[in-house]
Amino acid sequence: MTSVTDRLRCMLLGWGSVGLAYSIGAALHRPGRVLVESALDRALPFTPHAVWLYLSFFVLIPLAYLACLPQRLKGLMHGMQAIALLCGACFLLWPTTLNYPALVGDGTSLALLRWLAAADSSHNCLPSLHGALSVLAVMALLDRGRPLRSALLLAWGLMLATSIVMARRHLAVDLGTGMALGAVVGLALMRRPPHGMPVTEARA
Repeated sequence: MTSVTDRLRCMLLGWGSVGLAYSIGAALHRPGRVLVESALDRALPFTPHAVWLYLSFFVLIPLAYLACLPQRLKGLMHGMQAIALLCGACFLLWPTTLNYPALVGDGTSLALLRWLAAADSSHNCLPSLHGALSVLAVMALLDRGRPLRSALLLAWGLMLATSIVMARRHLAVDLGTGMALGAVVGLALMRRPPHGMPVTEARA
């Protein structure tokens, strides 16, 4: 069995590397290329209420570390480290930004979105770390022996991806790039259990 301490250590080393790459990209950014909205972005209109689902990302990532199959834990950690390295290089070499909507008005959702915008970098857009890490976390939690849980996780991931665009923290192009990166890294590092590790039996 993998202890909670081991899981938290992996989360610190994995997710912490993402925070480091994000912070370096934010601190050393140059003027970035402005990404343009596509037809898909226009089909998902901006709404500040999407921020609540957007923030569920900060539940999904710890859940992945605490509840994934033990044989996927190291793959999840190394996957986040690889994503941090690749995205960090993109943020430094090819910074991108977008035309963020004006956050004018009252309400809890708008206030929360304004706080988030102030804390976020406006130049670490492509690839979307939110998208890449969300895909990686969902992949780590999928379990063929628990089809209902897996279906709910996939639905959560899809709604989270939609909320990222609707809150206009990213556009479809950088979200899609990030999600593709997360999928490739996840398939490479969590495709099968390490040699000698037992595969869990199916559960009802």
